[in-house]
Amino acid sequence: MTMIDVKRFGRVAVLMGGTAAERPISLISGAAVLKALQAAGVDAHAFDPAERDIVEVQGYDRAFIVLHGRGGEDGVMQGVLEQFGVPYTGSGVMASAIGMDKARTKQLWLGCGLPTPTYRRLSAGCDFAAVVAELGLPLMVKPSREGSSIGMAKVYTVDDLAKAYAVAAEHDSEVIAEHFIEGSEYTVSMLNGKALPVIRMIPANDFYDFEAKYQRNDTQYKIPCGLAAEEERQLQAIAEEAFEVIGAKGWGRIDAMRDSQGRFWLLEINTVPGMTDHSLVPMAAQAAGLDFSQLVLAILAQTFGSESA
Repeated sequence: MTMIDVKRFGRVAVLMGGTAAERPISLISGAAVLKALQAAGVDAHAFDPAERDIVEVQGYDRAFIVLHGRGGEDGVMQGVLEQFGVPYTGSGVMASAIGMDKARTKQLWLGCGLPTPTYRRLSAGCDFAAVVAELGLPLMVKPSREGSSIGMAKVYTVDDLAKAYAVAAEHDSEVIAEHFIEGSEYTVSMLNGKALPVIRMIPANDFYDFEAKYQRNDTQYKIPCGLAAEEERQLQAIAEEAFEVIGAKGWGRIDAMRDSQGRFWLLEINTVPGMTDHSLVPMAAQAAGLDFSQLVLAILAQTFGSESA
């Protein structure tokens, strides 16, 4: 890795916390990023938009966004920073907005011929039996604009679908049901638009939910992922294309499944992934030879590319 003169970064705001449902995870991620930047000699400072007037961010030379969820990962904060002329990490306004919306992400991927499970939007008055007849069972029910698996459920019956919709609708006005892919779950972390080593997740739960991601210690992470070299390259290539199609930049993560026939299916994109001790991007970076400090410096260095990320 090329040596970086950390003084060039100037005064850095590490944006963390916020008001989204993922605030607790964002605070943990942000604290880890802040500690690593400061240890590397960067003049970095915590900045919680829920506790400070956002106009104060104009007093910083650049921003490292570790805000998960709405208000930080959906293009809103990116737009504010662009208006203030503060360079920031990660994807821009459009890609952030699309990536936060699972339904529109899937529409774009499907329009470009990329593999993603079939889905339907749900509403309180929809015919749940017809959705099941069309998509089959089991199904995954997801708030369209939430992260960290918040509000998600795997359903096995029509009654389960109606109940899961009601729960998901508490988190978002837009809810989708997606055909569940039986198989192995993988994630592909992206750095500078290139795929890092693939990770396979093996949760003790029924699927890789919030508890498996952040609270349990029995979730297994396989690096190497167990795929043959050519299969891993295939998944990385699909992920890189999916990342580019959304217009994402810098860093992020693509989640995917592999079915029993060996086919890969794209699930979603994360444009501001977690950076906790359970998070996947740091694991993948370490497998690629980058420690956490090198990773955060590489992400922050992307802000030199333009006046906005």
